[in-house]
Amino acid sequence: MFIGIGTAVNVAAVLVGSVLGVLVGHRLSHRTRDLVTDALGLVTLLIAISSALTVGDAVLSDAVGDSAPILIVLGAMLIGGITGSLLRIELRLEEFGAWLQHRFRRGEGESTFVEGFVTASMVFCVGPLTFLGALSDGLGRGADQLFLKAVLDGFASIAFAASLGWGVMASALIVLVVQGLMTAVGAVLGDVLPDAHVTALGATGGVMLIGVALRLLKIKQIAVADLLPALIVAPLLVQLLVAIRG
Repeated sequence: MFIGIGTAVNVAAVLVGSVLGVLVGHRLSHRTRDLVTDALGLVTLLIAISSALTVGDAVLSDAVGDSAPILIVLGAMLIGGITGSLLRIELRLEEFGAWLQHRFRRGEGESTFVEGFVTASMVFCVGPLTFLGALSDGLGRGADQLFLKAVLDGFASIAFAASLGWGVMASALIVLVVQGLMTAVGAVLGDVLPDAHVTALGATGGVMLIGVALRLLKIKQIAVADLLPALIVAPLLVQLLVAIRG
């Protein structure tokens, strides 16, 4: 596999789902959609735990000490969460999506193309899994998270396209651009950051992904987007401890 395959699969899923949605209409029952979401939530939880457990990797403990890795993740989550909460990242993303939907809401008799494009683009691109998955893919840590997102987006595009038409297919271009850029950022970080810093970032992302799984399983609506600054804080804390130990 190659870096970027996660985004490629995600784009393909949106395209295929959109075609199916337009051609066959909204045929999936509510019960079936809920079951699929629950199954994806459980698999997301499995991947999240696997990623979070990398906090025990020797490369990180050798750099910061045996007792520090858990504290780094904890510190990153707390500092990042407080920062994201103060910046109200989750709320701003939701308000931005609501504004776009309102801005392009169709009038009586108008085409649904733009509404389908805007609605699908927001759902597919404004979410923590977009950033976590693309960064992980770019860092060379696998595209499992984006594969999961591709399945979610594929089913969502069927439902959207059934009611909003071909505009949903056009959102694949936005998915390609946004996730492609985030994957490129991850690739650059992978070349610049030492292994210990990348490991801390991945473990922190794994803990955040648990929050995504809990949302999919409808257990708790954690404001995961508010935790996104933790991905910046984690490598900084590693660097601070390395400097202190050095």
